[in-house]
Amino acid sequence: MAQIIDGKAVAADIRREVAADVAALSSAHNLVPGLAVVIVGSRKDSQTYVQMKRKACAEVGIRSVDVDLPEDISEAALVAEVHRLNADPAVHGILVQLPLPKHINEEKILNEISLEKDVDGFHPLNIGKLAMKGRDPLFLPCTPKGCMELLSRSGVTVKGKRAVVVGRSNIVGLPVSLLLLKADATVSIVHSRTPNPESIVREADIVIAAAGQAMMIKGDWIKPGAAVIDVGTNSINDPTRKSGYRLVGDVDFAEVSKVAGHLTPVPGGVGPMTVAMLLKNTVDGAKRGIVQ
Repeated sequence: MAQIIDGKAVAADIRREVAADVAALSSAHNLVPGLAVVIVGSRKDSQTYVQMKRKACAEVGIRSVDVDLPEDISEAALVAEVHRLNADPAVHGILVQLPLPKHINEEKILNEISLEKDVDGFHPLNIGKLAMKGRDPLFLPCTPKGCMELLSRSGVTVKGKRAVVVGRSNIVGLPVSLLLLKADATVSIVHSRTPNPESIVREADIVIAAAGQAMMIKGDWIKPGAAVIDVGTNSINDPTRKSGYRLVGDVDFAEVSKVAGHLTPVPGGVGPMTVAMLLKNTVDGAKRGIVQ
């Protein structure tokens, strides 16, 4: 049976560390880290995520700067809003909740966020540095960073191991493969156009599942003892639940837990880590301002 990696517990540890850092910054430098969370429009799922992020800030003592903008805001007005936050010395991190409405060019907006405040780690310069040997981005993307943290805090060695990433999204698949490479793993990426993905996944000591396909990875895909990090969050119909659905990952938990050495559950695995890493990035951004 796999050792279940408790993402909630690890995230709680990190939040305690962040809260201690925040308290120290406040007493030593009279500085309160500030995170601006920008949301455009009223998508239900986005609002849920934003509420979660703002609540997490309050719990560790980070000042949350709430920027709620109407669905029909022009691209130019949103750019102006980002520039205003770039110039505000009390804001150390800027997060624009994605997806943005169709009429706004996402890439353009993300490019406008100051590199020093890009706590999501999605600025092309941060991703570019992540891809290059011997360069360090100012911030690592939160979910990939959370995956790596779960591995290291669970005692899983990455160096010299074979890692397979399932999925190639800009948000998880691509950056997590770059992080694994930086940590000296031998990395393969499988995706929707890969023939026989299971034969490649079977060779992996470490599997990062981030394809967005419910329970796609079965027990017989997994090498015995492998560490499996499940980033997927998919809702499937479940008439036994009051809500009518339940959340599952990209991994068939019941099957894989019998084979893997380590496994993250969904929910309660990677999810809580993403927010914890966002808080950590924000505090790191605030600290960086002092050093200079």
